Amino acid sequence: MNSLTSALTMSNPVFVTYMIAAALGVIKIMGQGWMTVYRMMKTDSGMVSPEDVRKGWTNKNPRPEQLDVNDYVDRSRRMHRNDLENIPAFLAVGLLFVITGPSLLMTQIVMYGFVAARTAHAIAYGTKQSHEIRATFYTIGSLLVIFMGVWVLIKAFGAL
Repeated sequence: MNSLTSALTMSNPVFVTYMIAAALGVIKIMGQGWMTVYRMMKTDSGMVSPEDVRKGWTNKNPRPEQLDVNDYVDRSRRMHRNDLENIPAFLAVGLLFVITGPSLLMTQIVMYGFVAARTAHAIAYGTKQSHEIRATFYTIGSLLVIFMGVWVLIKAFGAL
């Protein structure tokens, strides 16, 4: 078994750490999308496309004001977009990070730190905390992803 295939097995605790963090990130993205749908259904508003206000089994009473911005729905939509801007970068660079063979402790710190920062960001956003608080958690997560990216570059250039 070569070093790549041995790095990407469940016998490698570094990869298992990535698997856990990645799965949590994907569940967060998908869950936030469903939260937005729930909020749209609950309020019967916050639709975004003209075809959303056509009569159907989920919209029995369509009306133009359903396209008006509803902050309750839109906040969830913004949180979803924020996840889509941040979690995929973690997924990509995290896998490359695993391949470089970092220590388990470092991996746990950066990957679980990212998950914790995204969770704290979601809580801050969902509870309407100030931009400074949200930005603090965003910054922590972003710096952890940047750290992994720089680590990967250093290891890649060192292998040339």
